[in-house]
Amino acid sequence: MGLIIPSNSRKGGQYVAGVALCLLLAGCAGKPGPDGINDPYEESNRKVHAFNRGLDRALVGPASKGYGSVVPQPVKKVVGNVADTLDVPGDIANDLLQFNIADAAQNTLRLAVNLTMGVGGIFDASTAIGLPGKPTDFGETLHVWGAGEGAYLELPVLGPSTARDATGRVVDVVLNPVRLALPEREAMAATVMGLFARLGDRDRYADTVDSILYESADSYAQARLLYLQNRRFQLGQTGEAAGAGGDDDFIDPYEDPYAE
Repeated sequence: MGLIIPSNSRKGGQYVAGVALCLLLAGCAGKPGPDGINDPYEESNRKVHAFNRGLDRALVGPASKGYGSVVPQPVKKVVGNVADTLDVPGDIANDLLQFNIADAAQNTLRLAVNLTMGVGGIFDASTAIGLPGKPTDFGETLHVWGAGEGAYLELPVLGPSTARDATGRVVDVVLNPVRLALPEREAMAATVMGLFARLGDRDRYADTVDSILYESADSYAQARLLYLQNRRFQLGQTGEAAGAGGDDDFIDPYEDPYAE
């Protein structure tokens, strides 16, 4: 995602609306409960979770399994590489908004290497030469700017989130540099590529996701806890009312399978 001000009034209005939504939701931050969880909308969140769980059982899970079994591994790797490369411009924009010049420089160099040596992102040449990605998003940008995480939310289709991260997702989608720069057809192709990459992620982490959604005594509470732990760990908030004491060795078990 990048804060690129569009030249026409319609896209300029999207920019203003996105920023206004950021300010609105960021102002909804409340203090977490004694367990480090701020979930005032639990009743409605559980209904959305039940919908997402049903969608995963009926459509997403089977589709990811079919994708994983039918599509050859080299093709899945290429899809993932291209999708990751398409995400880098948004990472760079957010790095700059966070005043994180080092990561912005590394992501810029990574993008250049993958577009040239990696033949348009088909190969992850940058990682091969020691330039790993530094992914970020506008939710993290809001965190750097001082916005609290706000209430926990479960979003339809997208899954676990918070008020701050939901705002970030809206801005990441509306003002995505690739979507704004490419013609409509190419932008749609980039979106489809990203969706296939997410199906690949769902298939790769199938055992973990299935255990959370279908084998937990309370899949909603489990997914909520793991998402908040993981997100706070990503943002360097371990130990800050993280719900499980803030384990410095925390490993991402959820991998956000419904993500952008």
